[in-house]
Amino acid sequence: MSLSPAVASPPHESSGVRAGYALLILTLINLVNYLDRYIVASALPNIQKELGINNTQSGLLGTVFIVVFMLASPIGGYLGDRIPRKFLVAGGVLIWSLATGASGLATTFVTLMIARAVIGIGEAGYGAVAPSIISDLYPREQRTRVLSYFYIAIPVGAAAGYGLGGWLSSAYSWHTAFFAGGVPGLILGTMALFMPEPQRGAMDGPDAQTKLPFKVGLKGLAGNKAFWATTAGYTLMTFSIGGLGFWMPTYMVKTRGMPDDKAGFIFGAITAAAGLLGTVAGGWLGDRMDRKREGGGLFVSGVGLLLAAPFMYIAVNLESQAATFAVIAVAQFLVFLNSGPINAAIVNCVQPAFRAFAMGLNVLCIHLLGDAISPSLIGNIADNSSLTTAIEVNAVPVLLGGVALLIGSKWFRDAVPRQR
Repeated sequence: MSLSPAVASPPHESSGVRAGYALLILTLINLVNYLDRYIVASALPNIQKELGINNTQSGLLGTVFIVVFMLASPIGGYLGDRIPRKFLVAGGVLIWSLATGASGLATTFVTLMIARAVIGIGEAGYGAVAPSIISDLYPREQRTRVLSYFYIAIPVGAAAGYGLGGWLSSAYSWHTAFFAGGVPGLILGTMALFMPEPQRGAMDGPDAQTKLPFKVGLKGLAGNKAFWATTAGYTLMTFSIGGLGFWMPTYMVKTRGMPDDKAGFIFGAITAAAGLLGTVAGGWLGDRMDRKREGGGLFVSGVGLLLAAPFMYIAVNLESQAATFAVIAVAQFLVFLNSGPINAAIVNCVQPAFRAFAMGLNVLCIHLLGDAISPSLIGNIADNSSLTTAIEVNAVPVLLGGVALLIGSKWFRDAVPRQR
């Protein structure tokens, strides 16, 4: 019995326009995702002034978002393995975009914190399932590079958030910055409804498991050393980068005396340039190393973090503002090398039927012990010592994260074998 072309040749179909459309929409949504997250960082000095909150309270604005996001992510992942994922994406984007706009209506610390929490619910419906959609649209040998394109949106979106938040807060008000940030997601959430919904495991060969009882999948994931080592390294990196990204603009304003709009713009531009170059380079290096050995891309990620740690420490010990930004740029380039490889490693070492949940569980772990606690912890250290000291300490988790990823690269060959 012959099969229709759409069924007989899923790789050919998914490499065409429909796959490209899905990748474009998911990447743009990821950009808006990080724009919405980082508007608050560059608007923070103005928020502190108007609402009269201290550094510890300000850190809670980042923490409450991450706590809600991480707790909701495994639920989003569980649903993503069972229902059409594009509906989770679209619904999540619309929810968080409305909440971003609602942040601009806040007149008290509590109402602003509630709005940031709702953003976490919306993003959980998207973050866990987007990589699994991409992994079902592109074959394994292209995933690191394609996921790198997807994760280019992180530095660009963060930069847009820093720049938009700093400029609009200075020129108008921090309320206006949040209003502007919510608009793009409303458009993209609607466009997501027209994405293709690929078959789970379409690019993983005939032996790929596309249906798996939850308890069986959970048992297999519990013994997957490559997954847990990757998650450990990712968690340590997320702790450090989350804290640095939240506090660096405020550090440049309060400690180094820069105007708030200038600090947000420069730091955002550096994040965009270094992140873009690092993400592209990591995708290219990761694909090359993966062809040479199992876990090669993860090895690239580990080396990048080991090299980034000393640059993060040195950055706040330089007197020149220009030198500080230059060293931060090098550190960010090295950190963003891992964007494609580390996420490709997660989807590649888990069966297709369990990928969305695995990504959701990974999100829970990296935020529970990562940037859920780092903004408020760094704020507390700063209140008791200085922001300089708090940021110096931030280099240690990056170093330890690099070690964990190097260990994970050795265990990767024992994870789910490459489909032939």
